[in-house]
Formats: sequence, structure tokens, C-alpha cells
Amino acid sequence: MSAPTAPPGESGLEVALDAVGTVSIVVGVLLALVASVGLLSLPDVLSRMHAATKPQVLGLLLVVIGGALHLRTSVDVWMLVLVGAFQLVTAPVTAHVVGRLAHRGDGVRRDLLHVDELTDRPDTTDPGPDEPEPDEPEPEEPEPATRGRGRDGTGHADGDGTGRRRGRDGAP
Repeated sequence: MSAPTAPPGESGLEVALDAVGTVSIVVGVLLALVASVGLLSLPDVLSRMHAATKPQVLGLLLVVIGGALHLRTSVDVWMLVLVGAFQLVTAPVTAHVVGRLAHRGDGVRRDLLHVDELTDRPDTTDPGPDEPEPDEPEPEEPEPATRGRGRDGTGHADGDGTGRRRGRDGAP
């Protein structure tokens, strides 16, 4: 048997880049599949968040690298670099926000935590949506509406029950 040769018009380097790109795409897709299985099978939000960020980001980066090795044009490669960069920037921020919201709500199973640093030291920098900011005054209760009634509640605007309006100085 002879060694496989490159198709006409392709060099050995191009064949090697295509092979590495294909392996990279397949491994990236498998990592994304592992991430989706983890989302469906893990018990709480923090575990699911870990499964959604770690293998999914690495899987996407491998797919982007494989795509860049297959395409090899500058416009396509730069577009894929932007996709990878945005994923690297947004995934940790999203995971942080989801983790904080889950901890504030009932999305965390406390029995699975070894150390709960947020309960030991509560977050005082952000009071949350239900608590007012420290420099914000307490909201005042709105007055009950007196629809169709005057200032005295009798239906008359003058307050004396006669229905006559008074002038600015209080005289009729």
C-alpha cells in the first residue's frame, strides 16, 4: 500500500489543516453535547451553570478554530475570532449574574455547598430589587383616591356641603 496522496491542486499542508480543523470541530461538537447533557441532568442551578459555561465555551472555541482552519480567508477568520472573543467575554459575566440571582432566590441547594461565602458574608453593595438604595428615601404610600368626591368627601368641592365654590381668599 502506498501513502495517501493529496488531491490534485492541494498541498500536504492544506490537507493537514483540513484534518486538524475537522478533528477540532468534532471535538467541539462533542463538548457542546456534554454541556447539554449536563444542563438536563445536574441537580441545581450552580451545577448546571458550570456545565453550561465550561465545556460549552471550550466546545465553541474548538468549532471556531476548526472553521478558521477550513475557511482560511481573512474575512472569515476575523469573523470567527470575533465570535470567540465575544463568547469569552460574555460567558463569565452571564455565569456570575445567574449564580448571584440563583443564590438570592431558591435556585441553590444549600446541602450541596461545602462553603457558602455569600451567606457567611452577605452582599451589602447591592441591596436588591425590593430594598431601597441607602441614599434613596423610602417610597411614600399613595393617598387613597376620592373619585367623584370633593376635598371633604361629601361630593362638594367647597368643604361646607353647599356646593358653592369659594374664592382664593376663602370668601364666597
